[in-house]
Amino acid sequence: MPPSLDPHVLAYYEQGREDARLAPVAGNEADSRLEFWRTQDVLRRALPAPPARVLDVGGASGRHAAWLRADGYDVELLDPVPLHVRQARAKGIPAREGDARQLPEDDDSFDVVLVLGPLYHLPARADRVRALAEARRVVRPGGLVAAATINRWAVLHDGLLKGFFFEAHRREHTMKVLRTGHQDSSTDLFTVAYFHDPAEIPGEFADAGLSRPVPHGLEGAAWLTGGMRERLDDPEQRAVVLDALREVETEPALLGVSGHVLTTARA
Repeated sequence: MPPSLDPHVLAYYEQGREDARLAPVAGNEADSRLEFWRTQDVLRRALPAPPARVLDVGGASGRHAAWLRADGYDVELLDPVPLHVRQARAKGIPAREGDARQLPEDDDSFDVVLVLGPLYHLPARADRVRALAEARRVVRPGGLVAAATINRWAVLHDGLLKGFFFEAHRREHTMKVLRTGHQDSSTDLFTVAYFHDPAEIPGEFADAGLSRPVPHGLEGAAWLTGGMRERLDDPEQRAVVLDALREVETEPALLGVSGHVLTTARA
């Protein structure tokens, strides 16, 4: 039996909001669209040529798997949330239930393994390293592993931007997260989660046997900039924003500004 999913995490995602959140459509929140487009941008530069075989672990409703398939990749999706599996299948994506810590796949069977959500919801470091080690196990020697993390400081930046940091009980909760990285189920802002200090990421990758990790800040400071939603609605201005973020994506001093970090490494 694979490890079980925290019931609070399951309940959160069974609300069905994740598919719409990542939709890169006009008017959607700037941070969500930047997360999607910048993930796509970093991966397209790191991936081997299609039709490489890709395992999308924790791939949710298949937003990323869909464009990967359109690009010509042979993609399979695993996710622990039954609703996500159904949504991915509705997009024509081969999908089944599975846990990042115990992948039902053979050794050395994929060219790429994506871990774009599971590390958020594994509070124990040992479980995060286990998930990364499983990705390393099933990817071919020299293959690509890419894993996403939420930044420790994102909860503070988001609170200042959206105003909830000025509510005393939420401010207290935010400060606890900043100190520990751990978010419990007592807040309505998200669900049980772990937020990484970017400095932690290389050690977890190394302990999983992954070499040369390269962290990429996805949203940079753009997600905190006024008027960004409207700029992203305009294709020309959006291109300027994405080009600017690409220029500073691996600058160590700026990694903590992004909401998310996408780290690539080789098996």
